[in-house]
Amino acid sequence: MSSAPRHTLGSVSGAAQGEPDWSQIGETLAMLALAIAQIDTSLNEGSQSVDQLTQSFTTMAANTQKILQLASQPTDKADTPKHDHEDSAAGSDISDLAHQVNDEIQQAVIAFQFYDRLTQRLEHVGDSLERMGHLMADAKERYQPDAWRTLQEHIKGNYTMEAERIMFEHIMAGHSVSQALEIYRHHFEQGDDESFGTSDEIELF
Repeated sequence: MSSAPRHTLGSVSGAAQGEPDWSQIGETLAMLALAIAQIDTSLNEGSQSVDQLTQSFTTMAANTQKILQLASQPTDKADTPKHDHEDSAAGSDISDLAHQVNDEIQQAVIAFQFYDRLTQRLEHVGDSLERMGHLMADAKERYQPDAWRTLQEHIKGNYTMEAERIMFEHIMAGHSVSQALEIYRHHFEQGDDESFGTSDEIELF
């Protein structure tokens, strides 16, 4: 089955021979199209907000570096030793605060990187749902096991973490969502070790 362009899924599907014009398939396609639209609009709105935050934090990081540079420069004032001591203490306090702000900015950058991964995952979900919808809409393909296996292999191929692939395998094997989430958390908390695929600990069910 050839890949259809994104955002072309609708509720209309061709009826196979012997099928009624109305069926659960058409209703399912409509709900899939709605889910895809909601995912994409949420991603677009979230991206706009994160882009603005990224620009703000980039400016903050640049300004923090300037503060650190200024705090590290010796003063040229011909003050008394007492004032020199006070200036040195103030400069040290400014430097400490600037370092703290810089550390917080670095933590925010890590959070933005997590959002990027989340965005990629949701994009993959939207793509998978749409591919599934087009497969269901094809009266000839939707009853072909090979077509479904091809779709499943495509979905599995999008995963970058071993924990995700393990969760996929458990869902495809008939386990419940709660069981799949349990095994996902188990492996994710272990650092996504590549040896998990052969570990006896996987036998939880």
